[in-house]
Amino acid sequence: MRNFVIRLLANAAALWVAARLVGGVSLTEEVGGILWVALVFGLVNALVKPIVMVLSFPVIFLTLGLFVFVVNALLFMLTAGLTDALTVSGFGSALLGSIVVSLVAMILNGALTEAKKD
Repeated sequence: MRNFVIRLLANAAALWVAARLVGGVSLTEEVGGILWVALVFGLVNALVKPIVMVLSFPVIFLTLGLFVFVVNALLFMLTAGLTDALTVSGFGSALLGSIVVSLVAMILNGALTEAKKD
């Protein structure tokens, strides 16, 4: 349960950073809304992403993995479509937003995991 909360908070922070840095990505200012988007984003990545990755494996293989960025952007747009608290203006914004969210979440999860081990 603690791991779940840590990942939810890391995703929420990453989404907030993406909304601040990427034009075309906006996120509600309410903490509950941000947490809701983080929860939906986590569920989309946990449930939909594995299926999409398996189905798009040939394209991912042919593009040497670069198509994963497209998959992540589409899942980011799907999250925006499922929630009212997140809006994405287009594919370019979704692409940059998904990259920022991935990087920030990876850094935060790594830092929080290391802090938990100590």
